[in-house]
Amino acid sequence: MKFKAFLTQDGVNLLDKRFLPAVDKLGRICHVYLTPDHAMFLHNLLSGDGMQSVAQFNKDVLFRDYRISSQNAGRIGFAVDVALLHRALRSALTIQAQAPDDTAAIQIKLVKKLPAGSRDPAPFLTFETKGRVSAVVQDVPISKPLPRDDVQQLQSALEAAQDLPQTLVQVQDLAQLQSLVDRLRNVGDLLTVAITQYGDLHLQVSTSLITVGSEFRRLRVLGVRADPPASDGILSAPTRTEMAIRKGEGLSAQVSLKHLAKSLQCHLAKPDCAFYGIAPQGACLTVIFQFFVPGTRLTDKSISFYCRLPVLDPGSGP
Repeated sequence: MKFKAFLTQDGVNLLDKRFLPAVDKLGRICHVYLTPDHAMFLHNLLSGDGMQSVAQFNKDVLFRDYRISSQNAGRIGFAVDVALLHRALRSALTIQAQAPDDTAAIQIKLVKKLPAGSRDPAPFLTFETKGRVSAVVQDVPISKPLPRDDVQQLQSALEAAQDLPQTLVQVQDLAQLQSLVDRLRNVGDLLTVAITQYGDLHLQVSTSLITVGSEFRRLRVLGVRADPPASDGILSAPTRTEMAIRKGEGLSAQVSLKHLAKSLQCHLAKPDCAFYGIAPQGACLTVIFQFFVPGTRLTDKSISFYCRLPVLDPGSGP
């Protein structure tokens, strides 16, 4: 099992300034999953508990001279402390900036070393900052690489997570959504989310004493869409939502407000917008963050970042 590669400058900037801060907010420990074509940071895909998240990059976005081999079809997975990983990257950047020339490069690789006071070698992800005449090495402790069965389970979970909801609505103003969620957290812990094929996103928190809700209307729709009924403009938001669900033109699900607030920490990765959708039968709430190619409105297909929030109640639907 071998892996080594040099970080590109774009890769360093993406990880240091955007994705590692976001991934760290989602959970201190994550799985790094490397394949012949992609590098990924994953949360909770093996356990199946809690909110799942996937940050995936084409290998050429992060690395050059990428070399990987294993008995699992060139796939390697391991767990790592995100804060330690980020700290090592920051230190490597500091050393690189202090180099007397601009040739210093950051190489990362999997190694086994004998920790101080131990008789058994342990796995590390090593950052080696190479200059013309010197190199500085930093070791980040990782878990033992995942066995074949776990790698296959991880791959299967990733493939299952590719299934998209039939209807997705686009939210461009994530700051506004963040502000709303912060206010709703003062009311209760459980959030009812409803999404219609008309492009409406309805959020509501209810307690025994109060019900508070808000709605985003006429959002851009991807996938299955429908024209709103003629009476749409004169009905209240709860009534419109209930009618859409009864007609099979909407779905609702109940999720943890804590999970939704955590998913919004992905704004640290600086996405250009986000899409929200509910899986059939209200199985989960999916949040997909979209990134544009810099200077354009074209989707950057080399990067994907999404979360799946578990449903706490079966919800309602057709």
